[in-house]
Amino acid sequence: MPRIVEIRQNVLKKNDLLAEELRERFREAGVYVVNLVSSPGTGKTALLRETLLRLGERYRVAALVGDLATQNDAERLQESGALVRQITTGTVCHLEADMISRALGGWKLAELDFLFIENVGNLVCPASYDLGEHLRAVLFSVTEGEDKPLKYPTIVNSADVAVITKIDLAEPVGFQRDRFYGALSQARPGIQVFEVSVWSGEGLPSWLAYLESERATVQKSRTYSR
Repeated sequence: MPRIVEIRQNVLKKNDLLAEELRERFREAGVYVVNLVSSPGTGKTALLRETLLRLGERYRVAALVGDLATQNDAERLQESGALVRQITTGTVCHLEADMISRALGGWKLAELDFLFIENVGNLVCPASYDLGEHLRAVLFSVTEGEDKPLKYPTIVNSADVAVITKIDLAEPVGFQRDRFYGALSQARPGIQVFEVSVWSGEGLPSWLAYLESERATVQKSRTYSR
């Protein structure tokens, strides 16, 4: 067991160093990076596609998509007109900083305003891997159960914001907001939450406005630090 722990610590240390290098590259390029994490079937790709479509009207946007296999999600996202590249991980259940660095080959980051990273559908492994992002958003759908945040507290604690997807289905599936928010508060008190529906459009303006505001804050900080 000590040997396994040592190997894991070394892997994470290497990833953290690479993530810091990525963070500096993103800072120098002036691109705002968002890492989306969730379990499979939460609607992550659907939300990202809509986000790319809407932000793409005013900003230069791109996305990296992580999956164990297939190009399906990348093909869906390319319908938005954004620059998209698939990262196929094989048996690896998360994205790592080295994967991101290699996937960016040939892209001119300074020509982007937003870069979105759609992580592999998993609420366990991605929590431990920094990708150099500015913002990590954890997604939960109303169909997953109200106690999900308590089952996966590590990913909630590693996130900056939480997004509840498929909110238009809340009433039909009997989603209990009080229970969910109670569980979320226990796992991460005070975390900001967005309720969205790609189908109805509910909550999307607030979500997009938040992303724009956060990017503007980072850009202002970058200007002052020069």
